[in-house]
Amino acid sequence: MMDLLLWLEESGLSTWLRESQSIMAFPFVLALHTLGLGLVVGCTVVVDVRLLGGASRIPLKPLEKYFSIMWLGFAVNAVSGVMLFAKEATTVSSSVLFWVKMALIALAMWVVTRIRAQVFDDPLIDTHPVPGRVRALALASILLWAAAITAGRLLAYIGPTQPEAAIIFGSQ
Repeated sequence: MMDLLLWLEESGLSTWLRESQSIMAFPFVLALHTLGLGLVVGCTVVVDVRLLGGASRIPLKPLEKYFSIMWLGFAVNAVSGVMLFAKEATTVSSSVLFWVKMALIALAMWVVTRIRAQVFDDPLIDTHPVPGRVRALALASILLWAAAITAGRLLAYIGPTQPEAAIIFGSQ
């Protein structure tokens, strides 16, 4: 596994992202990651807040269009995230915080798909109140995204701890 991570980190793209002074390198990829995050989380929170009772005069059915924007944002984040990961693959992969972030994102996207299936597949969506289980999913979605964003931001400031590095790199 370490060989793959080293290869990835030493690739031309990773080296360019790490060492280039161009605004089109790391700053641009980071900006794309932020844009993707804004799309996926922003649209998700709009739907979640509506499901929790906010803006109750707005019908739910038109909000279904936001799911395509969510997936676009997720795709932008996936591509830019892989690029950001590759830049420091050996370091980032040894961080428990990184894996927590990945798990939170996976759970959050699973919740998004559950919300879509449980709410937007219902042809009578706007004729009855939002069920409690859907409200619970909406709240979970907001909390999961907040936790994933926090974990992602902390990655910039908290590296792998010594015990984590010892496990990955075999050092003491």
